[in-house]
Amino acid sequence: MLARLKGEDLELNWRTVARLLELSYRCTLCRRCAQTCPVGLDNGLIAHEIRKLFSMEMGLAPKEIHDKGSIQQLSSGSSTGMNSDGAKDSVSFIDEEMSELAGRKIETPWDRHGAEVLLLHNAGEFLAWPENPGAFAIILEAAGVSWTLSSELAAYDAVNYGVWYDDVQFARIAMKQMAAAKKLGVKKVLIGECGHAHKALTVIADRLLPKDLNIPRESSIVFLRDIVLGGRLKLDPSRNNFPVTLHDPCNLVRLMGIVEPQREILRRICPQFREMIPHGVDNYCCGGGSGFAIMSRHNFQDWRLSIAGRMKLKQILDAFADCPGPDIAKYVCAPCSNCKGQLRDLFQYYSVWERSRILYGGLVELIANAMPELKEPFIRWESH
Repeated sequence: MLARLKGEDLELNWRTVARLLELSYRCTLCRRCAQTCPVGLDNGLIAHEIRKLFSMEMGLAPKEIHDKGSIQQLSSGSSTGMNSDGAKDSVSFIDEEMSELAGRKIETPWDRHGAEVLLLHNAGEFLAWPENPGAFAIILEAAGVSWTLSSELAAYDAVNYGVWYDDVQFARIAMKQMAAAKKLGVKKVLIGECGHAHKALTVIADRLLPKDLNIPRESSIVFLRDIVLGGRLKLDPSRNNFPVTLHDPCNLVRLMGIVEPQREILRRICPQFREMIPHGVDNYCCGGGSGFAIMSRHNFQDWRLSIAGRMKLKQILDAFADCPGPDIAKYVCAPCSNCKGQLRDLFQYYSVWERSRILYGGLVELIANAMPELKEPFIRWESH
């Protein structure tokens, strides 16, 4: 069987089909190409639809995304495999450290009925970057926000791997997350620093949620902007007087248009904030999107570190061109768990800390670091 492609014969056999499947996973789905394509093609959307066809019609998807992602989240409660008891234990340890740092008791509320917001973290934060949920706890408590986490299955993890490859898996997870919010009677769902979770629960979930589960959802970036600019926290910008640049997560910025809130915060609390070039909706993907950051089989790790992520690393180094050496500590603000995973591996692969002393982290860490009420600086360079 032959198909026509640009006037050339293409034999449609299994090898061709398998190659199409693989190529659909070589795309980060960042959709930057759609901004510049002269004929308006959206290759990211096309690649996503191809993935869906293979998964939903043929049962073909990478094991890291399907078996260790959405299936694991639906069975154990989290994409990390951590059940609710494990999540509570992890958060309890985080609370102890935050209490010591804050000089007062910090206790994350679980299953608080009628709270203003249900906060959904990427569960990977509890294990890999516990300072992020810790900073959220300190900030929300200091700002007087009534908030809670949920221990319901799949609802203490904002991740939804279905967003990358399968609408059915996506719907199963999103429905459980919103059912947990309804059960608690919260006024809104607050999405933590995870770009794919933003895309899943704010952009795509609107298409499937029934009326009774269509609870308002808000980005934590916007929520935090209102707290900071509203004067609900005492902040000292001099505590963040080191070079800071901002990475724009694709799903937050290019997809959803959340461009200025994070910048308003950084301009307020970081005296040496500087932009990457390009930035905002014209940003470059970190190179770890669409599942790249968790896919390890074949040559995916080399692919994302040597090819997909090199432009982002160049942007970061260029942003700090005036202080390139390790004598000055620098910070990349990356308000997305998936992006932080990619930066972690990029920095290790290219020895960025040793060569340039650049630290990566989220936005809430910088806010907490600017709070003079903390006994010690929140960002601890020596513990890197």
